[in-house]
Amino acid sequence: MFTPKKRKSKNKYIFFSIILLGGIWLGKDLIFKDKRILGITSSEKNITLNDNGFKKEFKTSALTIEEFLKNENLTLNEKDLVFPDKSAVIYPSTTIEIQRAKKLIISIDKEKKELYGFKKNIGEIITENNLDIREEDIVKPERNTFAYNNEEVKITRVEIKEEIIKKSIEFKTIEKEDDKLSWRTKKVEIEGEKGTKEIRYEVAYHDGKEVNRKIKETVVTKEPIDKVITQGTYVKTGKAHTGLASWYAHTGTMSAANPWLPMGSYVKVTNKDNGKSVIVKINDRGPFGPNRIIDLDKVAFEKIASLGQGVTNVKMEEITN
Repeated sequence: MFTPKKRKSKNKYIFFSIILLGGIWLGKDLIFKDKRILGITSSEKNITLNDNGFKKEFKTSALTIEEFLKNENLTLNEKDLVFPDKSAVIYPSTTIEIQRAKKLIISIDKEKKELYGFKKNIGEIITENNLDIREEDIVKPERNTFAYNNEEVKITRVEIKEEIIKKSIEFKTIEKEDDKLSWRTKKVEIEGEKGTKEIRYEVAYHDGKEVNRKIKETVVTKEPIDKVITQGTYVKTGKAHTGLASWYAHTGTMSAANPWLPMGSYVKVTNKDNGKSVIVKINDRGPFGPNRIIDLDKVAFEKIASLGQGVTNVKMEEITN
């Protein structure tokens, strides 16, 4: 156990220990705050300054960033940012970052506002400040223009109106084939009907003129009805002939010339080399060359052979239905 005298001695020891530690800490703080006390911190150090994207190397004996900025006459605006903090101690190889805020002088709603931002373009700085404007509002200089410090920007609000326009929807035509119906027969199974839709626009006006139109919603009020057509494909053939087919530019229709078949009759012409066939109407006379049995109109010939081929071997069948 401690006697009263020993306890008193111990308390003195603790008291003086606290005073000593406090003095050491205070002295350490003074050393870093006053470069005259510690010569090593006041020696020149190589550092890097990145001033809004422009990098430069410096030799400085400044102890803190704030002192360095003062020595180099680097002025900062109220909104500019410095990393590390101005009070930070400078060590060798320290990099100081300065982000400079650009000021835009905005004229809007018959008043002027000052906006500060770190983005490159005018529109980005406006967005950065959450300024309440519409996409349609007119910004001069334009939003994608590079922003300069102290630049004046005029924003003109536009009038927004809603407009609904009705439009028709075209129907589709669907064609079907029926091999039980004659090739001459074409039937409309379902008559097509146009549909309707309503398009809701958001229209921006300035000085009474439309400056922008944007679709907000499209509603189909009536679906279109497709038109359905059935085409017969049944072909009944009679006498067949083989020989050469040539082509010529005549009426530009599915027609042909033949030396002997009745005018107005129909024949099925099949290319014997590739199996392609076409039905044509006889409306002219010819050809009269050796072994040539039909002269197809240009549009008919190119459906079964290349025009550059000139002539091709065919089978010509008379159609009886």
